[in-house]
Amino acid sequence: MKNWKYSLLLLGGIGISNIGGWVYLIALNLIILNETGSPLAVAFLYILGPIATICSNSWAGSLIDRVNSRKLMIGLDISRALCIALIPVLPSLFYVYVLVFIINIGSAMFEPTSMVYMTKLIPEKDRQRFNALRSFINSCGTLIGPAIAGALFWMGTPDTAIYVNSVALMLSAFLILLLPNVDSQTVPSETEKLSWKMIKNDFKMVYKFSQTNTFILKVYLLFVGMTIFMTALDSLEAAFAKGVIGMSDTNYGFLLSIFGTGIILGSLINTIFSKQLAVNLLIGAGSVFTAAGYIALYSSHGFISAATGTFMIGFAITFANTGYLTFYQNNVPVKMMGRFSSLFSMVEAFFIIVLTVIIGLAAELTSIRPVGLIGSFTFLLLGMIAFKVVTAKRRKVHFEEKLTLNN
Repeated sequence: MKNWKYSLLLLGGIGISNIGGWVYLIALNLIILNETGSPLAVAFLYILGPIATICSNSWAGSLIDRVNSRKLMIGLDISRALCIALIPVLPSLFYVYVLVFIINIGSAMFEPTSMVYMTKLIPEKDRQRFNALRSFINSCGTLIGPAIAGALFWMGTPDTAIYVNSVALMLSAFLILLLPNVDSQTVPSETEKLSWKMIKNDFKMVYKFSQTNTFILKVYLLFVGMTIFMTALDSLEAAFAKGVIGMSDTNYGFLLSIFGTGIILGSLINTIFSKQLAVNLLIGAGSVFTAAGYIALYSSHGFISAATGTFMIGFAITFANTGYLTFYQNNVPVKMMGRFSSLFSMVEAFFIIVLTVIIGLAAELTSIRPVGLIGSFTFLLLGMIAFKVVTAKRRKVHFEEKLTLNN
């Protein structure tokens, strides 16, 4: 009961932060659009995230694995809250972009830090259910966040929404403050100052672990590949729905709600049947059906068929995410988890930028539907590879036992 009390506090902090993140994103888009009138200026916001990841994660993992993860999470939440609160009073757009870049660095560090903390806090037997609940909380944020943003815009201005997100991050920091310290046994030698030599040695350690545990690396890279394809294909979604199918703004809003409904339903099934659902099948089947959902979406010619594909994406992705996260937590040693995820996050961010630009240019020069379908079928091929890799009988041990490196 004590463990679940802490789990619920952690989920509460994640949920509040996620809802605030949606409010912040929508408000920031409107602030930039109102000030410039340029869609390109808004699009640049989405490039800042991956760029911040590339700039920070070369050294962030070394820091995350050597400091108190709970204190770092609190510090990152408070720092982001203060930075976000400054956005409405900045004198020019240049300073807004600089501050958003700094906020994105904080967010890029928060993700692996929270993963390390979760892995230490949640017992192995409860991780699959916790990950399903986390997915459910995040999906609720996908639905509630835009609704709160809309209400705040009606009551005030985008600046009001920005301040609300700042308060939300402070509340998230307070909830994390109530959680236990899981790093009390940190050895003094692990708190040495950050240096280039340390970062270089950490890179070698991750490389050595990856060479020794090629199967773990392969599964993790399949997950990274899935994230890259989803991000790139999602960048075409609005243009496809409105420009190709001819949806109205209202219908497009309904389409996003259907996506959120699929996530909520999938998360509930994952939570209720967490003991019955095998992790390898979650990964394999989830990856294949997520790709199939994109094929259905970019094959659609009307709202109903597009809604079917969108629902399938939302429903299937919860199974894949829960499976991948549980596998990752159970097989990557927690002492090097920050370094491992940070290093490969840089690779992920680089290819997200490259593939998104390629797909965007291809859609601009040719047509959105064929580009979306080619990307979706390539994604399906990746999903089929993932299914084959994780269901191989000789690999069953990775989905049933924790490696001794974690002990």
